[in-house]
Amino acid sequence: MAATAMTTLPQFSGLRPKISAAPVRSLAAVQPMRRKGKGALGARCDFIGSPTNLIMVTSTSLMLFAGRFGLAPSANKKATAGLKLEVRDSGLQTGDPAGFTLADTLACGVVGHIIGVGVVLGLKNIGAL
Repeated sequence: MAATAMTTLPQFSGLRPKISAAPVRSLAAVQPMRRKGKGALGARCDFIGSPTNLIMVTSTSLMLFAGRFGLAPSANKKATAGLKLEVRDSGLQTGDPAGFTLADTLACGVVGHIIGVGVVLGLKNIGAL
């Protein structure tokens, strides 16, 4: 069984191939690819202006904007029990005048993506996307 699946590959000596008489069969020809059905969480990678892409870019941008301009908690601005933001020194180095650090950028980007995925899946569930 293993001998029937094996094929001969072209042999190279320098820059010129030695052409064999046996036909070369690729693995793609041996096992045809079958397409799986679309699942509930299937993602499509369309063009740049697709609705999914616009939702993800908008949600991530809004979250980064909120973190940078002090509308969301960050490493240098903690939230109190009354959800007021107060300034504190986190000890993290930053070159940003507002004190926006790398940790803030990553955290706000992650939260923006989580919000975007929630919006996309919610719209997909109700059939609007």
